Amino acid sequence: MIKLDILSDPICPWCYIGKANLDTALQSRKDHPFEIEWHPFQLNPDMPAGGMDRREYLELKFGGREEAAKVYSQIDEAALAAGLEIDWPAINVTPNTLDAHRLIHWAGLEGRQRNVVDRLFRAYFMEGRNIGAHDVLLEIAEAAGMDRAMTERLLSADADVASVRERDAHARERGVSGVPTFVVANQHVVPGAQPPELWTQVIDELVQKADAEQ
Repeated sequence: MIKLDILSDPICPWCYIGKANLDTALQSRKDHPFEIEWHPFQLNPDMPAGGMDRREYLELKFGGREEAAKVYSQIDEAALAAGLEIDWPAINVTPNTLDAHRLIHWAGLEGRQRNVVDRLFRAYFMEGRNIGAHDVLLEIAEAAGMDRAMTERLLSADADVASVRERDAHARERGVSGVPTFVVANQHVVPGAQPPELWTQVIDELVQKADAEQ
């Protein structure tokens, strides 16, 4: 197997699109060699713990909804091409994602990371849920097969807060400035929401190389 590390934030629309494109490629290449692990990168590391009203967030980041609309029209076009429909009006809060990243980390320890990542993206972009809220995270954890009581105890404490922040900082120190960022075999960096065709090409080349070395 070949490690595919993905740096992402579950409120990043390009990460959602990048994941959908990768999933399309993986579905078409059942023999893909990837062992996938998701890693934390917060788009808004200084976001208040309780998050921020989305209207206020858009005004601060883009100067208002009109400027944001120009940016998000490009995102919508890419999302539709990836088979996704994002329900922007349903999103009322831009959350702090530190706890969501902690949940992704714990899910990884149980082999449930993909399930949890899927549910986080869907909850935020399609259901407009506040994925910074503990009750939402607990529902996602339980639906993914994690122990709700244990997850609640971990969320209520500072378990792995320092670790998630350190991993985020480490990514930035290595030059990561945006997500999604994909790292193949700890050597090759693939930035951005690449189309499925790129991933099928990468997979085919890796499989051919492995076959030639046997």
